[in-house]
Amino acid sequence: MKKINFGKAVNEAIETAMTIDKNVICYGLGVDDPKGVFGTTVGLPAKFGPDRVFDMPTSENAMTGVAIGAALNGIRTVMTHQRLDFFLLAMDQLVNNAAKWHYMFGGQNHVPIVIRLILGRGWGQGPTHSQNLQAWFNHIPGLKVVMPATAADAKGLLLSSIFDNNPVIFLEHRWLHNIEGEVPVGDYRVPIGKARLISEGNDITIVSMSYMTVEAIHALEHLKSKGVSVDLLDLRTISPMDWPAIMKSVKKTGRLLVLDTSNETNSVAGEIIARVTMECWDDLKQPPKRICLPDYPSPTSHALTEKFYKKAEHVFEAVGEMLNQNFDPSVLIQQRKGPHDVPGDWFKGPF
Repeated sequence: MKKINFGKAVNEAIETAMTIDKNVICYGLGVDDPKGVFGTTVGLPAKFGPDRVFDMPTSENAMTGVAIGAALNGIRTVMTHQRLDFFLLAMDQLVNNAAKWHYMFGGQNHVPIVIRLILGRGWGQGPTHSQNLQAWFNHIPGLKVVMPATAADAKGLLLSSIFDNNPVIFLEHRWLHNIEGEVPVGDYRVPIGKARLISEGNDITIVSMSYMTVEAIHALEHLKSKGVSVDLLDLRTISPMDWPAIMKSVKKTGRLLVLDTSNETNSVAGEIIARVTMECWDDLKQPPKRICLPDYPSPTSHALTEKFYKKAEHVFEAVGEMLNQNFDPSVLIQQRKGPHDVPGDWFKGPF
């Protein structure tokens, strides 16, 4: 084990995979840039050469088609996009080719590609650069969708994704790249489709994904001081979803709060609540709740972002309401140092 940040963990996963298998390649916009896409591709061009690590023209649909063709010929591609928003130009290749090829041709061919997309907010990056569109990908049969929240899971899930025979959308929240944690050395893999139980409790189940898991962990510290015990599940993968883990927890606690980084309507959180309500109706003590973003485009200005994004204090308050208690979030609010990319002293931001 060694302590590294999320970005370095992604870098190690790609390096490990390329060392294990000479048929793994890595390309995309900015992979050979000195900053290496938040540090995730730094050093790879020098180690593996321009035949295996290279930049691409700004043509997202074409580069995705190249990855699909390569996959059908035995190449495992790790394709990188610096923002999820840019990849929208390649949705036709993803949805109509990559996701469906295995099914349409009777399982004769696989499309083993990993598409790294960076989502989430950043200072000054508003409606067209901060979108959280994981629900789009989650809706498509034939895709696996991975959303790690920790450095260890970033490495372990990326290695599993690269050696999976299905197309995998690997979503990295921009605020996570500098989060540090203990990460196993070498070829370390985390199974796709298995949630992680971060804490155990009996009062309420909180199901979270990606960056909102960090806010949930921060809220947990204050909930404990109120005598509240929480089952906190970090999904890690939203397709396939670990339904057994979710149902088991809800059956124990009888309460469910779902945290999502995307807009509320038709969100992953909404699907979780629908499924739980259908299958665990008799176990629920009250209606489930979700914390998502409002159904508006992501804002840019400080004045708007302050009220738009959900934080630990919103989790803290929501749990209090569900337990019929009035929790004062002022302590959590005071810990926030400023706008945009500085949530508080407890957080090691993206810069």
